[in-house]
Amino acid sequence: MGRGDLTDAEWEQLRPFLPVGNRRCGRWRDRRQMIDGIVHRVRTGVQWRDLPERFGPWKTVYERHRLWSADGTWERLLQQVQAAADAAGDIDWGISVDSTHRSRPPARGRCTHRSAAGPVVKGGRAGRTPGRDRVAEPARPPGGDGAGSEGLGRSRGGFTSKLHLSADGRCRPLSFIVTPGQRADCTQFMKVLDKIRVPKLGLGRPRKKPDSVAADKACSNGPIRKYLRGRGIRHAIPEKTDTQAARLHKGSRGGRPPGFDEERYKKRNTIERAINRLKQHRAVTTRFDKRGYVYLGTATAAALTIWLRT
Repeated sequence: MGRGDLTDAEWEQLRPFLPVGNRRCGRWRDRRQMIDGIVHRVRTGVQWRDLPERFGPWKTVYERHRLWSADGTWERLLQQVQAAADAAGDIDWGISVDSTHRSRPPARGRCTHRSAAGPVVKGGRAGRTPGRDRVAEPARPPGGDGAGSEGLGRSRGGFTSKLHLSADGRCRPLSFIVTPGQRADCTQFMKVLDKIRVPKLGLGRPRKKPDSVAADKACSNGPIRKYLRGRGIRHAIPEKTDTQAARLHKGSRGGRPPGFDEERYKKRNTIERAINRLKQHRAVTTRFDKRGYVYLGTATAAALTIWLRT
């Protein structure tokens, strides 16, 4: 077993939920070997062509990763591992929400690798990669920001992608959304919470509602607070200075200040520590993937390894 490969315990935890090959395509290559190759690439950021030979043909490993990113297999595996943790009472449902992208861009003002910027055809839709048509591409990349955008855009940091996520109280990612770098956090807050879905191992509906939510001032607005009140979710979101000044200026007509739990807000560092864990995977820190749904699959695979190893 190489450095970073799945241990026997991790493999046994993951194996029951893996898909099997279909009859038309015959038997797939060793699944553990494929996953180890994908995990190695996600952790090191190496080019697919430079994968060590012990993982088998690089194109086979890449196609498996692309297929599982397109059909949602990575997301389902993550949910099943989360379900096992929830059944054991191992999830802290006091969650936090934030986003991340490269704050220090490399040369030429890019926060994504140049290989992530694909060809653009008329209408702004990214072109298809030759020789990659065996699996139908999703019309709208799951977790992306609209068809054709591929989660790439220009912000003050350069040409960036932004990863919006939620994390539980033990610094483990729960849900992801990939958007262009200029997209504001408040516009994706409700979408991130709506993507939380932890199934039950037995009968019962999946859990989608956290006990409480903590977020920074970027998510302090009326629609978000109304959304949280409507779902009965306690929250710790500080009030913006200009909002507070406008409310005080109105006097009694300004209404009461929103409730704020300072002790709960102190635990918001869990999302920062979850982001730090994700960024230990180089393929997440720097986006090398051209397609938005493949990059989302890369981030989900990284989160899966975090859940398996905590």
